[in-house]
Amino acid sequence: MNTENKLGVMPINKLIWNMSLPIIASMLVQALYNIVDSIFVSQIGEQALTAVSLAFPAQQLMISLASGTAVGINALTGRALGAGNRKRANDVACNGLFLAVVSSLVCCVLCALFSNTFFSAQTKVQAIIDMGNEYLWIVGCCSVGVFVQITFERLLQSTGRSVLSMLTQGTGAVINIILDPICIFVLDMGVAGAALATVIGQLCGAALAIFLNHKYNQDIQLNFRGFRPNPHIIGGIYAIGLPSVVMMAIGSVMTFLMNKILISYHEAKETAATAFGIYFKLNSFIFMPVFGLNNGSVSILAYNYGARKRLRMEETIKRTALYALCIMTFGTLLFQTIPHLLLKLFNATDTLLTVGVPALRIISLSFPFAAICIAMGGSFQATGKSVYSMIVSFVRQLIFLIPAAFVLALIGREAGNSHLVWWSYPLAEIVSLIISLIFFSRLRKKVLSALPANGEDFM
Repeated sequence: MNTENKLGVMPINKLIWNMSLPIIASMLVQALYNIVDSIFVSQIGEQALTAVSLAFPAQQLMISLASGTAVGINALTGRALGAGNRKRANDVACNGLFLAVVSSLVCCVLCALFSNTFFSAQTKVQAIIDMGNEYLWIVGCCSVGVFVQITFERLLQSTGRSVLSMLTQGTGAVINIILDPICIFVLDMGVAGAALATVIGQLCGAALAIFLNHKYNQDIQLNFRGFRPNPHIIGGIYAIGLPSVVMMAIGSVMTFLMNKILISYHEAKETAATAFGIYFKLNSFIFMPVFGLNNGSVSILAYNYGARKRLRMEETIKRTALYALCIMTFGTLLFQTIPHLLLKLFNATDTLLTVGVPALRIISLSFPFAAICIAMGGSFQATGKSVYSMIVSFVRQLIFLIPAAFVLALIGREAGNSHLVWWSYPLAEIVSLIISLIFFSRLRKKVLSALPANGEDFM
């Protein structure tokens, strides 16, 4: 234990929770922020909540780019450290931070130029468009905080310092929650106040992440003196991370198109889009712990893949899938039993309850299937097969989910049953599970089976 990183020697069950619990805790705080933020916005009015809900795909796109790039950074640094190559780990970290800053500048420009077009494509209600622009301009033009924060958090995770990563994300979210009522109500800034609270929290989290890496992360030493972008390393980061970017960005496109379908064909129109937005806020409280498990497992898998320890990888995958399934089953039970209470948190009207209750109950049936897919997705990312995850996500959310939602929405409108559209989610998740199992079988045969059990022939 004194001569090798804990990722290579600590018992797997203990290691999974050692790595994941801090991440899960910080993500639960983040999920709590998402819910509290929307609760405060809902007090402004349903149109304000709709505006923030319609802004979600653009926010999701920024986070997708930041998180996906960080997946590549995490996997490459983990492999380098597992193979004992600290210089390469340092080079990966420097190039990764460079990509984070450049990406934030690109998002700033895009939000400034196309925000109005983005909202006008979703709704014709001018009040919603105006509030949406206010919110997205601030969040997009100050996105450097979220990019830098996520990058430095992944550097902490890739070296086994998940507790420190928890502190950065938790601190940003808590500051966010504290500032929300102050900016929205005390300063009377409305949705702009919610956006300002968000970016201040992200910038504080980024500052803390930089400090903790500098002071406590001895495995990685950032040195930008004479720095030049390395095309080979950047290519390696995106070879792993780009499929994750695309995979998460597909979710953004899916949300945008789903909002269009709901507003165009659901009898409740904007109210249906609002219910869909509330679902995303609520489901984060269920999905965030599973994503925390996944993030922890990616670090473990990447390190042991570099160290060529097959048995540790296999046990990590099995246990992660089991724990994810337990969490998602609990989420399904929660959404089935108390959907009214969950929606009431957002000042739901009777119309919103009529639309939202069936939506939560039907969509939550997909959670257990999603749990297994996420667990297998972590193994794809850690072994450089992120393209598998990208294909699964693409098929689920665009090839199957959106066409199914469109067809079911049309059938529902003709049959007088608008709830049919929500069944597209469970159906799409079953399809993605089948494809994930096929890819995982291929991974076991071509990658895992070629590794020694405990790294005996590691060179």
